[in-house]
Amino acid sequence: MSRVAVLETGAPPPALAERHGDYPAMFRDLLGDGHVIETFRSQAGEWPDPAAFDAAIITGSAAGVYEGQPWIADLLDWIRAAKGRTRLIGVCFGHQAMAEALGGRVEKSGKGWGVGLHRYDVRSTEPWMSPSAPSVAIPASHQDQVVEKPAAARVILSSPFTPFAGLAWDDDAISLQGHPEFTPAYAADLTGSRRDRIGAAVTDEALASLALPDDRARVGAWLRRFIETRPRR
Repeated sequence: MSRVAVLETGAPPPALAERHGDYPAMFRDLLGDGHVIETFRSQAGEWPDPAAFDAAIITGSAAGVYEGQPWIADLLDWIRAAKGRTRLIGVCFGHQAMAEALGGRVEKSGKGWGVGLHRYDVRSTEPWMSPSAPSVAIPASHQDQVVEKPAAARVILSSPFTPFAGLAWDDDAISLQGHPEFTPAYAADLTGSRRDRIGAAVTDEALASLALPDDRARVGAWLRRFIETRPRR
């Protein structure tokens, strides 16, 4: 059994959480059996000992990594200290936090909202990406983007809308802008609830895309393999 720490940096809107569960529950469903998951509420100052876990997942959040809140600064410090001591996985805000902590730069993108089912080209096929694929489609929900990658990171996923959609460091840290843990139903409910902020046309296009086939199962299998493969030392 792999021990996985989930750094819960945000939460779904309460009404959606009642229907779809919280982010740790979504990752538990994505990863399946064989993992003991422990949740740490980062905004409340809860931090895992990296050495006590096989992997740590940093979730999405409504916050921006550039906002200067004390808990965000603490998270960036934690990421720097945890690198090399456990496998790291960042998703959406977690992806951005890892990039910011490890030498990159994040901004609110002038491209606007990235919502719906987004397809990303695989730029670097990693050992844990088995079975491999030339591209994957998973839900997305973000305004911020990594605009400058850390020098030590390699790009593993990319799209015209999100050039730095997936990053990897060495063989023990990865991050994804998209949300493989979001079911299409949750992604649709979340996007629909933000129609006034996102705009009707972008929302309708996103909702239509979420009815198409996705690669959540494939990416979930990739993450399981990443967690269960011992990094080289």
